[in-house]
Amino acid sequence: MEVIRVNGTAIDEAAVLAEMQYHPAASAEEAGRRAAEALAVRELLLQRAEALGYDRDEEDAIDRLIAAEVALPAPDDESCRRYYEANRSQFRSPTLYEARHILIPAMPEEEEERAAAKQQAEKLIVLLQSDPELFGQLAREYSVCASKDNGGHLGQFASDTTVPEFETFLDELEVGQLSPAPVPTRYGFHVLQLIQRQPGRELPYDNVRQRVSDYLCESVFRTAVRQYIAVLAAEAEISGVALAGADSPLLQ
Repeated sequence: MEVIRVNGTAIDEAAVLAEMQYHPAASAEEAGRRAAEALAVRELLLQRAEALGYDRDEEDAIDRLIAAEVALPAPDDESCRRYYEANRSQFRSPTLYEARHILIPAMPEEEEERAAAKQQAEKLIVLLQSDPELFGQLAREYSVCASKDNGGHLGQFASDTTVPEFETFLDELEVGQLSPAPVPTRYGFHVLQLIQRQPGRELPYDNVRQRVSDYLCESVFRTAVRQYIAVLAAEAEISGVALAGADSPLLQ
């Protein structure tokens, strides 16, 4: 690995290897590249902080530098309202579900176990199609979920609080409907019945104004810091790593 230098200050390979744990990636090479960029950016910012009289060894040196040199205007109400109007679908209360299930366990990597679990779930569905009143009894007998003690009843829960595949099936079922086929998840196969569904509703602007403002502030912050780093990098002598598009450690 080529030695990384930022205005003559070297960043050794050991530091990059230690930093890699904070930059998970599809390959070690990619993780190493991200780690090298992050360390180079950090050194660049600390050098600038030191030049302005801050103690580079202080934990908040970079934060103080950004506060002093990066202008971060707060979004006005007009900007917030414009973003809200263009992204109304993002601002909805969650859908609420009420359901019950029977979970036949099977790990994803166990093919034979999953085949047997699916077959067992299919048999339970056939029984329930003939006699829906058996659901509680079958849940107590076959399910491994703690809900079995309550006849498989999961109570009320909001969207995005279960595994995606489970929620997908809930959205496809009619109220009161039993799943016509076992529902596969990472935990096994579920016999699922939707008891009630209360769709989310669009939230009025006044209810989400602060959320919109916070999001826009974060977006402005990231853009401004990237631009600030780009200016510093253009004025610096850097070798061993390319900082085009690199983020500050603040943005990790």
